[in-house]
Amino acid sequence: MKNKARTSGVPNQVWLGLAVIGFGMLYLLDNLYIIDRRQVMHFWPVLVIIGGLVKFAEADSRHERMLFGLITAAGVVLTLNRLGYGYFFNARTLWPVLLILFGIGVIHKALRKRDTAPGVPLKDDAGATFSADADADGDAVVDITAILGGFRRRLSTPAFRGGDISAFMGDCMLDLRESSIIGEAEINVFAVMGGVTIKCPPDWTIILKGVPVLGGFEDRTAPATDAGKRLTIRGYAIMGGVEVRN
Repeated sequence: MKNKARTSGVPNQVWLGLAVIGFGMLYLLDNLYIIDRRQVMHFWPVLVIIGGLVKFAEADSRHERMLFGLITAAGVVLTLNRLGYGYFFNARTLWPVLLILFGIGVIHKALRKRDTAPGVPLKDDAGATFSADADADGDAVVDITAILGGFRRRLSTPAFRGGDISAFMGDCMLDLRESSIIGEAEINVFAVMGGVTIKCPPDWTIILKGVPVLGGFEDRTAPATDAGKRLTIRGYAIMGGVEVRN
């Protein structure tokens, strides 16, 4: 979770332009009988792997790393199918692999949430250090996950910093109307076929920077009168929705 302004890597327009140039070169070389376009296009999943790895390296949150990691893995599977190894990837092997990955994720999350010794400074993903006393109530940073179910939580903290919210075929509701922000805070959301609702005080300025994929982000809050309290919401809504309201 980061409170600093981000500087993105390569703009998406550059990648789009490179893709158009690549397709143009491909058809040009095919028309000149230098290469066979059909043979090259047969291995199009390699582009998925390259794009997934590039975006994974630029990812700023664990949600983004998880998403682009899955996209890269899908590209690897598709490429292996093109190479004739598709017999290994079927329903009998897929679900155990997913189960193993889920277990690894649970263990990783549990290790990250181990209690910090008293007096030890806390650090977020950006490397910013916070006092352990400032987070003594346990509500300054949230980590919420809902899988095939619902989650409701109301926070009351004077120094909310942000956190992560994940909803997979479930529903999450975070009520922050009794909380406050010192400067800026950031929430990373990841909704897959689920919904995330965030309720904020009327004096917070909401900045939506999410990416909807067959889903949506919606800001239904009233215009804030105090620009000093800013909540930035990033992440992805894949066939799901994220709503922010007062």
